[in-house]
Amino acid sequence: DRITLYLRIEDGVVKEASFEGAGCAIATASASLMTEALKGKTEAEAEALFGRFHDMVTTPATGQAAAAPELGKLAVLSGVREFPARVKCATLAWHTLHAALHDEDRPVSTE
Repeated sequence: DRITLYLRIEDGVVKEASFEGAGCAIATASASLMTEALKGKTEAEAEALFGRFHDMVTTPATGQAAAAPELGKLAVLSGVREFPARVKCATLAWHTLHAALHDEDRPVSTE
């Protein structure tokens, strides 16, 4: 899977988010849902969204992590937690976002 993430941030707010890439359906769907969820969020809100999403797909399905109602459409990806190889697919765009928010100019890998 390969993803290039584009963000336009003005005054600390994500004004536009898009991606180009090729990969499996999970990686592409996750990147698409992520870019939609980011629009209008502050950088701090985007970072918090990264954390909540990552927790949802990496922690056992119990309580709040299982439901994750605050994640809206992103919750459809919660089932990937049962498939460790697919967690990498679902989180690639998110790790790319995290690196971008921290001005890390390097390729991101989930390997």
